[in-house]
Amino acid sequence: MQTENPTAAVDAPGTGPLGFPRPFWAANLLEIFERMAWYGFYAVSSLYLTGPREEGGLGLSSSDRGVIQAIVTFLLYLFPAVFGALADRYGFKRMFMASFLVMAPGYLALQHAQSFASFLLVYTLVAIGHGMFKPVVIATVAKSTNEKTGSMGYGIFYMMVNIGGFLGPIAAGIVRGWGWHYVFYASASWAAMNLVWCALFYREPARSAAAEERKSIAAVLRGMVEVVGNLRFFATVFGSLIIMVAGSKWLDPIDAIFAGGAWIGLNLLLDFVFRAVISDWRGRSKFLSPVSQVGEGRYMIFLLLMAGFWTSFNQLFITVPEYIRDYTDTSGIASTLDSVAGIFGKSVNTGDPFWFDHGKIKPEYLINLNAFGIICLQVLISWFARNIRPLATIISGIVVTILSFLVFLGGADGWFVVLGILVFSVGEMLASPKSKQYAGLIAPPEKVGMYMGYFYWCTALGNLFGGILSGQTYERFGPKGADTPEVLWWIYGAFAALTAIGLVIYNHVVTASPRRES
Repeated sequence: MQTENPTAAVDAPGTGPLGFPRPFWAANLLEIFERMAWYGFYAVSSLYLTGPREEGGLGLSSSDRGVIQAIVTFLLYLFPAVFGALADRYGFKRMFMASFLVMAPGYLALQHAQSFASFLLVYTLVAIGHGMFKPVVIATVAKSTNEKTGSMGYGIFYMMVNIGGFLGPIAAGIVRGWGWHYVFYASASWAAMNLVWCALFYREPARSAAAEERKSIAAVLRGMVEVVGNLRFFATVFGSLIIMVAGSKWLDPIDAIFAGGAWIGLNLLLDFVFRAVISDWRGRSKFLSPVSQVGEGRYMIFLLLMAGFWTSFNQLFITVPEYIRDYTDTSGIASTLDSVAGIFGKSVNTGDPFWFDHGKIKPEYLINLNAFGIICLQVLISWFARNIRPLATIISGIVVTILSFLVFLGGADGWFVVLGILVFSVGEMLASPKSKQYAGLIAPPEKVGMYMGYFYWCTALGNLFGGILSGQTYERFGPKGADTPEVLWWIYGAFAALTAIGLVIYNHVVTASPRRES
């Protein structure tokens, strides 16, 4: 059992530099390097997975690439609920150390996974490591802040997230000039450095064993089921997702969707059978509970709609890199950079393997404008949106995201890509922070804590749907398909538009209750 932290007085919220104790600053340092490890590879994963084998890539199709990215990132956002419970039972520092011990060898092993199955397996191991890290770093920030310092504390933390997300791809792009295996070495090294930082600097935050609830793994799993309704509904929904994702690897996408729909239909049919032949069927077994018995339906609908936003959002990291590699002309950007460098007596060499790939600016550098824009503008955007209702801000952010896809329709010139990414970033800065606030408003008052713990399900589903959508659409409309990339932006924009329309309807119909947003 956890005992009272002997350094509680020293590490209590409100103490330390700027009012933040030592665990807060240590957690933020760990966050920077963890994000460098994850985004260092994730930002170039599409390029590696679909790159030619003779150039060090894996040589997979875009559809296979999408399946891998969908499954791994989906699991990444499901793991924290379980590992958070383990951290409460066994200690934050132990969970941190364990996560880095999984991450570092995982990244080293990735370079040796040369097939679809082996890469999926090892990448899932890497996701487990990051999934172990996520709940502990958030919990550390929460326990190191109070009502007075919370706003600034989370602002600092979000800044660290984006600093790590900005530096990681830059480092990866540079070392990629030596060879792909150096990208894996870089990510592994960031994780290994975190192991050292954690051992030297991290200290358990002030925690009260008497006041804190220690959830068992079984209790966490029961909570996951409770959010969606019952065990059969949980199995029906997640079973259909597994069928559709796995089916997209071996079946036509339409056939995979029909297979997932057939699983749902079969379970609905079983409801009629159970009702007809079993008396008191609802109370006989948790496995016989009706599929139609949904838990907190209003909350589930919101999470599903927000999954639509994250589906569109993820195209920036998994589709745009391939688009830049295959279609974008960055010569105009390179010419501008050369003119600026000339002021300082320097020049830009498009043959430099550390900054250019086949004469083009490396995609990861352009994608990185997203993190750079957030670092520079998030505080300003949040200030302007401070008096706008959360849902209105979310919808506005999605509309801006739609506009960014229309910018990509301007053509293959690199400046359109730059503008599209920056406009996209403004949409993210509007929608992402407010979505958490709104989720807290519509969760049942007596269960806000538990339901917010499962808020990241919408991110998990967005990664799942986004990966499959990206892979299938790029395979069909990219250079190996119809070679009509403009169709991609219409599809992604339409998907985002449906999400925005759904949220407008949701606000007027589903939330028309006493707890409506004020």
